[in-house]
Amino acid sequence: MAVALEMEFRGGTLDQYDQVMDRMGLRPGGEAPPEGLLFHWVKRTDEGIQVTDVWETKDAFDAFAQAKIAPITQEVGVPGPPEIRFYDVHNYLAGS
Repeated sequence: MAVALEMEFRGGTLDQYDQVMDRMGLRPGGEAPPEGLLFHWVKRTDEGIQVTDVWETKDAFDAFAQAKIAPITQEVGVPGPPEIRFYDVHNYLAGS
């Protein structure tokens, strides 16, 4: 079952987010999204940034978070760890 999640990075900035994405190679024309990621978007909030994803499984997210998100966000100085909320997904649509 797919899982949606929201990650709140209080004190994080969109510039830091862009640095993280660049280091992961996840930019337009860059590497393919990580295996298991179905949908991703980010927004600025009054407190920092919020990332919203849909993953095939929570295990796929957890593996990617441990291998990439945690170390790279620390490298670029994003305050953390993020507050994460998970939701079971009944249905989703994503364009190709």
